[in-house]
Amino acid sequence: MVDQKKLPSYIYLSPDAVRRQVELTRNGTYNLLPSEERWRDRQRFLERRGYLLRPRYSPKWRPSWTGTNLDPEFCEDSIVSKTRDVIDATRQQDGLRVAIKTVKREEVQIAQFLSSIDHVMNHCVPVFDVLEDPLDSSKLLMVMQYLRPFNNPEFTMLGDVVAFVTQMLEGLAFLHSQRVAHRDIAPPNIMMDGRPLFPQGHHPVWRNRSMDAIEDLTPLHRMDHPVKYFYVDFGLSVRFPPGSSTLVVGDVGRDAEVPELSSTVPYDAFKADIYALGNLFDKELEQRYHGLHYLRPLIDSMKQREPALRPTADQLVESFANTRKTLDPSGFRWRLASRSEPAYERLFNDTVAVAKGGLSQLRRFVRP
Repeated sequence: MVDQKKLPSYIYLSPDAVRRQVELTRNGTYNLLPSEERWRDRQRFLERRGYLLRPRYSPKWRPSWTGTNLDPEFCEDSIVSKTRDVIDATRQQDGLRVAIKTVKREEVQIAQFLSSIDHVMNHCVPVFDVLEDPLDSSKLLMVMQYLRPFNNPEFTMLGDVVAFVTQMLEGLAFLHSQRVAHRDIAPPNIMMDGRPLFPQGHHPVWRNRSMDAIEDLTPLHRMDHPVKYFYVDFGLSVRFPPGSSTLVVGDVGRDAEVPELSSTVPYDAFKADIYALGNLFDKELEQRYHGLHYLRPLIDSMKQREPALRPTADQLVESFANTRKTLDPSGFRWRLASRSEPAYERLFNDTVAVAKGGLSQLRRFVRP
């Protein structure tokens, strides 16, 4: 039980608000979603296999705010998990947070293969365990490292983008070196290990709240606390035998702008990956922030309409390494300004950033 004497006053409700919440709870406002009920039905099985789901998914769950004047918004077990096929859990042996996903057997084979390779350029999500799904014999439960979206929190400095692009190019080169085409490169399928930014942890669903969902959190800076980015979701991926053609068919993947996608005309899966990653760099970075003009030649080369003209992933790694040599590292801490930011607001924010940066540097010099 939490010692309520230590809880902040804002999590308590007035008597009238308590009565309203009692009614809302009674009417099922906080009930499990149908997709959550499936995880509740797996809870005991997972616990026997060494994985604990949050209290909300216990078959004996009773809302923790019942009979109290606590606001459910600040009660961890009120938080709904809306991802149907993935849930967070805690590995009992060491307390590590993991993600558990229901997958087809084909996805497991490729994900396990990639995860098994120890390589500095491997940016594929680590797979820790695979279990039979007690509710569906056609599916498996894949236990992976818990990750958060690559852009949550958003990039704040120019150097953040340099590190991200470098890692994603290296990761794609690694994938292709293993004869694997991802075939679904898009923002939802690139994630990061955010633990360096939140050393005290965070809630797995409300990612900017504390573990108990009571306090808002402020992340640390990537430049001071580097993170690692990962490719996830190999449900559409293909692993080609050595020496075989990399041609495929199928109008698949989240990025429908890859020009050669076709259900009838074969195309090179590796070249399609190149386009999709270039499109991600374009839309999520260069078009969104000021000061990333150095990415334009890279993006244009990756998004050439003729697939044969696009560089290979290895060539892109080398090309961007050369680009990095032309960048001044002292500018990596410069604030990353959104293109949607009005000019007057940008000027103000840049001024504040310079002042903060100067104070930060000063602290480093005078630190005892």
